Amino acid sequence: MAEAHPVGFQWVMEAKRRGATIIHVDPRFTRTSALADLHVPIRAGSDIAFLGGVINHVLSNDLYFHDYVVAYTNAANLIDEDFRDTDDLDGVFSGYDPEEHHYDPITWRYQSPAEPTEEERRLADELEDEERRQSAGQAQQESHQAAHSESHGSGGAPVNWKGRRDESLQDPHCVFQILKRHFARYTPQLVEETCGISPEQLRAVAEALTSNSGRERTSAFAYAVGWTHHSVGAQMIRTASILQLLLGNIGRPGGGILALRGHASIQGSTDIPTLFNILPGYLPMPHAALHRSLEEWVVDDEGKAGFWGNIRSYAVSLLKAYWGEAATAENDFCFDYLPRLTGDHSTYATVKAMIEGRCKGYFLVGENPTVGSANGKMQRLGMANLDWLVVRDLQMIESATFWKDGPEIETGELATEQIATEVFFLPAASHVEKAGSFTQTQRMLQWRDKAVDPPGDCRSDLQFYYELGQRIRAKLAGSTDEMDRPLLDLAWEYPVDEAGEPDGQAVLREINGTGPDGAALSSYTELKPDGSTSCGCWIYCGVYADEVNQARRRKPHWEQDEVAAEWGWVWPANRRILYNRASAAPDGTPWSERKKYVWWDPEAGKWTGRDVPDFVVDRAPDFVPEQGAKGPDAIGGRDPFIMQTDGKAWLFAPLGLADGPLPAHYEPPESPVHNPLYAQQNNPTRRRLVDPTNPINPSWSEVFPYVFTSYRLTEHHTAGGMSRTLPYLTELQPEPFCEISPRLAAERGLEHLGWATIVTARTAIEARVIVTDRVRSLRLGDQWVEQVGLPYHWGPNGLSRGDSPNDLVNITMDPNVYIQDKVGTCDIRPGRRPRGQALLAYVADYRRRAGLDPTNPSEGGVQG
Repeated sequence: MAEAHPVGFQWVMEAKRRGATIIHVDPRFTRTSALADLHVPIRAGSDIAFLGGVINHVLSNDLYFHDYVVAYTNAANLIDEDFRDTDDLDGVFSGYDPEEHHYDPITWRYQSPAEPTEEERRLADELEDEERRQSAGQAQQESHQAAHSESHGSGGAPVNWKGRRDESLQDPHCVFQILKRHFARYTPQLVEETCGISPEQLRAVAEALTSNSGRERTSAFAYAVGWTHHSVGAQMIRTASILQLLLGNIGRPGGGILALRGHASIQGSTDIPTLFNILPGYLPMPHAALHRSLEEWVVDDEGKAGFWGNIRSYAVSLLKAYWGEAATAENDFCFDYLPRLTGDHSTYATVKAMIEGRCKGYFLVGENPTVGSANGKMQRLGMANLDWLVVRDLQMIESATFWKDGPEIETGELATEQIATEVFFLPAASHVEKAGSFTQTQRMLQWRDKAVDPPGDCRSDLQFYYELGQRIRAKLAGSTDEMDRPLLDLAWEYPVDEAGEPDGQAVLREINGTGPDGAALSSYTELKPDGSTSCGCWIYCGVYADEVNQARRRKPHWEQDEVAAEWGWVWPANRRILYNRASAAPDGTPWSERKKYVWWDPEAGKWTGRDVPDFVVDRAPDFVPEQGAKGPDAIGGRDPFIMQTDGKAWLFAPLGLADGPLPAHYEPPESPVHNPLYAQQNNPTRRRLVDPTNPINPSWSEVFPYVFTSYRLTEHHTAGGMSRTLPYLTELQPEPFCEISPRLAAERGLEHLGWATIVTARTAIEARVIVTDRVRSLRLGDQWVEQVGLPYHWGPNGLSRGDSPNDLVNITMDPNVYIQDKVGTCDIRPGRRPRGQALLAYVADYRRRAGLDPTNPSEGGVQG
């Protein structure tokens, strides 16, 4: 965090100054480690085993927060008696189809109530049909399973009933007992064998966490965005969530899990999404095969318990924001204008479509995939097969110039004169040259004013897209073709200044939403399903309350309390901590005076406290919903997780995840280590990208015996477009390097500050060698594991140039969110890499010696 997020790290240091214990878990000893109380070196990709060991310590020693766990999680829920765990099936859960690499989650469900109502039976049948449809053939799966875990939107997967519960936590089928059995094998000895972490280090971490959790104290996790870059990335974060829930650290001050995003507005780019399968506010993108009307789109979630049951209000208000007066009840509020999913349109599937000639044009906006994405060669081969490519960036990045100076030009795999792609480079304005908002990791919107005008032809993204849209609409004016109506009917008029720049605050106000009188709304609870309200993103409703840009508030912290409610604006409803009903005990009183945050005021008959209560404000703690209640009316007074249909936090996921209801340790797709827990080596549902351009190293290969992983440096930013062109930063980090242990240096004859060649089945790169104790040799049982650390910022352009480490990476993805695994295996040798066609021969020899099938190298990994 000190390396990649130095500004935010000041608050970690402030916490340490006040007595907090800082623990840093990382394969390398970094600037963060130097300032932490404890550094725990870990083998890259083994985080679930480590966290599983901590969970086992908590459960084995009864160190969990009992009252919180019983009341606020699904620990007491009974699971179907046909459920089988990974211990029973040697690494897979019940419902696994080994041919389709897919789970049918029907045995993961809650046991039915003793006497389910007719409505509960109907919902159970619908959900069973819905999940079973996923297995109805490849064509259906391609459409319906495109990142299926996100298709439930921000409400999460719905459950058919709240189910039977045993609040003594003794029934062998209850979640708590399943959890204890599941994590029992994650012993200190197994953690050491899997992660290289000693039992003493594991115990130190576990004792620090448990002693700082409970009624009086809370602990927080902050994870680097690299945690998502694994084929089990979603489950890594789930494991941390399970641990935090067991300790009572969710929904309470000083607790939670913070994602350290890749840059300032990654959170904002999912809230107002740049993703293919969700719409603003995490509304699921409709599927062509399933959603032919507004009714079919919202019916599965409408009326479900919790605030997600109001999905029709959120959806209709979004459609009104898009199409204004053209969107009426008679035409389904222009629902037919929305695009539909027809399959997997994620970034790596799109690259494959480029190579195969199915994708003809592409926009690259603030992204440099030839350096920043996995398997850079595949990215370049894809872009070389386009008809046109639009690049908007601050500098002439590698993705704009690959056709003349990419690595494949040197090897002869591509020839400039044979690349037909027409590249349009349009210079962009930087963040100081335009006004707008950032939404950072704690969901806070902060408005920034423009400091200087952009130089020359540089334009903001807002101006570019608005002008492009207006030009297209002008060309289509007068068209009678129905296909043109979605563009022509857009409610898309914003004030512009003399330079043509649209007013960003007008856009923010549109996102906030307006009511029947045209005034800005104050909260998402004001949204209506009848078309009388308009809102561009329901979770942002309130950011322009009272006709004031709430994101622009900058009241200093010394003029506020510690919650600082008047600095920026946090979605939803300016709540600083989500699910903060959990900061109070079931009866509404604070868990302790020290951690008092939100509580029930019986005299006023409402929730009050230091923050905006994340609950129905007048819902008493003893409130029990009527049978058949829907939406917010179905939230019980002791159900703090108001977006879940059962109101509970899920230790066990009965639905919604592609790779199992509980986290399990699987090895990365390429690994020198046999999975010590199960015969199942890898995530059985991992997303493979089968293509000759994406070869995979065999696991346990003597040809590729070492682990590599990538990371960031303070002095450079992501793919380097903003930093490798600046002389001061270039002077601080002038060329690419790799970090290795003294043992690995001796084993391979590598010299400090000399050159090394790092090679995988994809390609070989070169880097300067730094021999350092910061990267430790790890002893896993009888096996030594060596790791090669590679900062990934470099490419062939700029003042500081070098090979891109992401060219080494195979594309194998997490099955929930389709993010690639950044950990792989490699060899490392002294000296510089070969040039030209000699490089191809060099890599081909490695593939041959590793036993890769030259006709199908992408199937070289472990099967199953």
